[in-house]
Amino acid sequence: MKDELVKLVAQKTGLSQEIATTAVDTVRSYLKEKLPAPIAAEIDALMSGSSGSGDIGKTLGGIFG
Repeated sequence: MKDELVKLVAQKTGLSQEIATTAVDTVRSYLKEKLPAPIAAEIDALMSGSSGSGDIGKTLGGIFG
């Protein structure tokens, strides 16, 4: 998933792959710092290509719902 996101950022912005990777990593770190731990773990799982626990919808529903 991370590679797909980096590619999309590079395409949409005209940034190099290296700078797009830095941008994606920066946003990922920021979100992990600001969001509750269960969601941060899901972000890590999604970015690493894993499906995570599959409970991100339940987690978000519990937070916002």
